[in-house]
Amino acid sequence: MAFQSAEHAKAYWRENLGLMLKLLVVWFVVSYGFGILLVDALNQITFFGFKLGFWFAQQGSIITFVVLIYVYVKGMEKIDNKYNVHED
Repeated sequence: MAFQSAEHAKAYWRENLGLMLKLLVVWFVVSYGFGILLVDALNQITFFGFKLGFWFAQQGSIITFVVLIYVYVKGMEKIDNKYNVHED
């Protein structure tokens, strides 16, 4: 990675860390919040015949993690292109 200046590098890493922080918050809410803290409230709702809390703990978190990976890849491509540090 060759940055044009130190400010350019700082701005890149600021955006990179911002994206990671947002995705980590989503990960935390889905895995810990829905799978553990809110499981009793979510179990009052059924989803495809399963209690929603159970579903989030087993399947919903996995699906969410795959989506988060996709969002991270697309977000980093956008940031890399913006700061001209993309890989060809």
